[in-house]
Amino acid sequence: MTPSSSPDFDPSSWLQAWQQGLSQGHLQFGAWMRSALETVPFDARGKAQMDFALRQVVDAMNPANSLATNPEAMQAALDSGGASLVEGACLFLADVAKGRISMSDDAAFEVGRNVATSPGSVVFENELMQLVQYTPSTAKVHKRPLVIVPPCINKFYILDLQPANSLVAHAVAQGHTVFLVSWRNVSAEQGDLGWDDYVEQGVLRALEVARSIARAEQVSTLGFCIGGTLLASALAVAAARGEKPAASVTLLTAMLDFSDTGELGLMVDEAMVATREATIGRGGLLKGRELATVFAALRANDLIWPYVINGYLKGKAPAAFDLLYWNGDDTNLPGPMYCWYLRNTYLENKLREPGGTVQCGVPVDLSRIDAPAFVYASREDHIVPWKTAYAGTRLLGGETRFVLGASGHIAGVINPPAKKKRNHWVGDLAADAGAWLDGAQSIDGSWWPGWSDWLATHAGAKVAARSALGSAEFPVIEPAPGRYVKAKAG
Repeated sequence: MTPSSSPDFDPSSWLQAWQQGLSQGHLQFGAWMRSALETVPFDARGKAQMDFALRQVVDAMNPANSLATNPEAMQAALDSGGASLVEGACLFLADVAKGRISMSDDAAFEVGRNVATSPGSVVFENELMQLVQYTPSTAKVHKRPLVIVPPCINKFYILDLQPANSLVAHAVAQGHTVFLVSWRNVSAEQGDLGWDDYVEQGVLRALEVARSIARAEQVSTLGFCIGGTLLASALAVAAARGEKPAASVTLLTAMLDFSDTGELGLMVDEAMVATREATIGRGGLLKGRELATVFAALRANDLIWPYVINGYLKGKAPAAFDLLYWNGDDTNLPGPMYCWYLRNTYLENKLREPGGTVQCGVPVDLSRIDAPAFVYASREDHIVPWKTAYAGTRLLGGETRFVLGASGHIAGVINPPAKKKRNHWVGDLAADAGAWLDGAQSIDGSWWPGWSDWLATHAGAKVAARSALGSAEFPVIEPAPGRYVKAKAG
């Protein structure tokens, strides 16, 4: 008698036991491979690289990732008469055409319609960026406007997803005239742009235009991720020229000292950078899809395999999720800019050295940035390790405050107070990150209110808000969010 013909046979129990057995075997295999890796005579970096590669293999071999060894997917196929497999094949082919795994229902969102909807206007544009000025929502605003420099490897609207979680809207509601750099999704025509172009024609030009429109000698500044690295570079260039355009500096999950770059740094070595320099260093593009694939690989069990299982194996289309829609909106980078960044930061860590880099024709020294600084990091950030962000506090020349938030690179930053989620730590600067955390105080809820209070002390007196955006020299070009953010990576 076979098990299936036994009167006591329970198919669901048998499938569950089978799944548990496969899962246990997979876990044991992974543990065995990691133990074996410990015996390999490699240095720490070599072992870390091998561990990363091993994790990709072990994750991919998870029994749940295959139809033949995923009982839930097989049951769905039986229950639907094969319809789930047909739908999964359709989803797979659609993703092949897109060149990426879908994580969200893309049709549910449109930039300017239900994401990036804060009212405002584009008041300046050049080959590299548009500058968006947002409409005031208060009768009075601080004299000094806030200029935001988002990362150029993603679209800016992570800071303006929905009204309820928009950092832009929050800053506007706190009485700041907000300007924001919208980086161009570059095409082959901009493939020769370099790091200096992003500093000069991007950040410094944005600061100049904002100061002119607001009639302010100085502005408040904010840089997020690589936008923070660009902002610090630009302010150091300005300092070398004898200029001080910033009254304050906010850096969100940004690296200035690249001593420990986490798993991303494991992919960067001399051979890799030299190859990039030879292929796109003098012109060409780093495709946004390639960057997105790298970031997804860092968290494959969160950003790859769940969508393979639910989509291709079970035939379930992804739900609408604004953050994951943004995550899939890729952005290209010019090859020369990308190669300069790789060599001078991840590979050689020159930005932290006074005079270690020459940018826009002048030696850069971050210690010459003497404006007060607010440095934020996220404790579980896998892109910008928080201790690395903390190391940047030692490089700046002004009075610096460090705040550590819970969660990761995005969720830690985008944490509006009304949600009453997570916590953050505050404390006086210490000799190192570990000592700082030992003496830090945990505070429930968002870090935004503390930052808002700090920013207000450096933003100048309140003046009457102007209803008209732009100026005679910089008239309104088009409504926010502008054309550049809507361009898709080619």
